Amino acid sequence: MKKTYKIDVDCAACADKIELAAQKTEGVAATVSFMTQKMKVEFADGSDEKAVMENVVKACKRVEDDCEIYL
Repeated sequence: MKKTYKIDVDCAACADKIELAAQKTEGVAATVSFMTQKMKVEFADGSDEKAVMENVVKACKRVEDDCEIYL
């Protein structure tokens, strides 16, 4: 399943950090676009979308504490 989330990030370098953090989260493949301020997420089959996104948000906050991902 694929889903797109609106994000709020300050710079392209921050977007790269967020993308790397999201990609390290189990059960998800993610790409982040600074220009469009969006994160595209592809969930692994059978994964719980809500639980996975909570983990993605936590991982992203660890590397860039002022980023926002609107679920």
